[in-house]
Amino acid sequence: MALLGSGDVTPSVLQDRTEEIRELILDEMGEFGEKNYAAIIRLVRYAHDAQALWYARGDVMKVLAAVHGETIAREKLAGISGKFEGLLPRSLNSRPSPLGR
Repeated sequence: MALLGSGDVTPSVLQDRTEEIRELILDEMGEFGEKNYAAIIRLVRYAHDAQALWYARGDVMKVLAAVHGETIAREKLAGISGKFEGLLPRSLNSRPSPLGR
């Protein structure tokens, strides 16, 4: 578990938090995502772990931008990304973007 960036994350906590993130992402993409981006919905629904969900964020951004516009989509994705804290290897943590300056 040390590879996940926190020794406090047990397998059951990891699984529970991964499911919470999955549900959050699916809720954010909503019915529009279901109708128009079925492949991305499947990608999220069947992602096997938190790391797979992390890598799906680019595709999720595509759906969120189509629904809400890019500015709101970025804000929503930042909220989703924050939920991964302590679940990923340190090398996958978000770094501040120079575009926000």
